[in-house]
Amino acid sequence: MASTAASRDPSSAAQSALGYDMKLEVVTLPVSDVDRAKRFYESLGWRLDADIVVGDNFRVVQLTPPHSACSVAFGKGVTTADPGSARRLILAVDDIDAAREDLVRRGAEVSGVFHLDGGPVPGPDPEGRSYQTYASFSDPDGNGWLLQEIKTRLPGREWDDSVDVASLADLLHETSLHHGEFEAVAPPHNWWDWYAAYANARESGATQEKAAAAAGRYMAEVKHIVVPPA
Repeated sequence: MASTAASRDPSSAAQSALGYDMKLEVVTLPVSDVDRAKRFYESLGWRLDADIVVGDNFRVVQLTPPHSACSVAFGKGVTTADPGSARRLILAVDDIDAAREDLVRRGAEVSGVFHLDGGPVPGPDPEGRSYQTYASFSDPDGNGWLLQEIKTRLPGREWDDSVDVASLADLLHETSLHHGEFEAVAPPHNWWDWYAAYANARESGATQEKAAAAAGRYMAEVKHIVVPPA
């Protein structure tokens, strides 16, 4: 709920002193054979999100690595870059040996584990440090990927998602007021179910009225708490 203050007001931006919230969503890969690339990335266990064809000159395929917040896309008519020209696409893993073994089992040709010491050196980082141990592989076009082992991120390399207590208190107070209106006419129920549905809607940018309606629908459809007709 860290973004409560911003998300409660649809007219306000999800922003801070750092700037407007932005999440890297898709990286475009240049490939020569769309179906071959699709088969390759699906064989790695990546989720197929879309395969969209528009006419004879446009096709885009999107896939997402397991639990990644960023996807890859490729296709026909989506980039003018030379096929196979993407380099140093990094996949962060917390156990590089397990990740490498999984890719090999799925048919990928993966390098041995190496670390950097003025250049690639075979074997893991001698000190076991995060960010220092790698393995590499390529897709059929030659787009280059790196597995990078990150067990613990360095300070400052994670966004602060701590709860804004003042904003949370404000939201809870607002929720209690709207729940009071519901509670006055509804059968006995767990207040926290209504609170959760209302707060979730507000966090998603709904107005107070729409959030209250959403909470009412949740109680009726999921918890079977139905307000009798007036």
